[in-house]
Amino acid sequence: MLRFTSLVRVTTSAPAAAILVRLLVAGVFVSEGIQKFLYPDALGVGRFLKIGIPAASVMAPFVGVCEIVCGILLVVGLLTRVAAIPLIIDMLVAIATTKVPIFVKSGFWAMAHEARTDYAMLLGLVFLLLVGAGRVSLDARLSGSRERDG
Repeated sequence: MLRFTSLVRVTTSAPAAAILVRLLVAGVFVSEGIQKFLYPDALGVGRFLKIGIPAASVMAPFVGVCEIVCGILLVVGLLTRVAAIPLIIDMLVAIATTKVPIFVKSGFWAMAHEARTDYAMLLGLVFLLLVGAGRVSLDARLSGSRERDG
């Protein structure tokens, strides 16, 4: 089981190639966070109202800022495990509020099709939570980690 101290530590057991997972996940979150502000009716407050998120006018900008800030932390590999936590929560809420209703209404395959990005993002975040940022990161630099890829 992960302890809080293992979440905030900057050491990492991930190979340098973990940067690819970081860039994939971060790119989507930074883009989606920015779009919550650019297109508030479709992707921000309006979307949150449509799917029934309480206090949508507060939560949409809050989620947008979290996605941008945590996404940037993932890009540079700083506090990667900590940054992954709010994004995992974000993905779980997104699945619960948008994909579960599709499952109930249209069945498994319709939901599976719509959830493919959410699922990939969630697994990428869990990977980063478990193994850290990898050797090519600020986390590795700050910890003085010079581990070899294995």
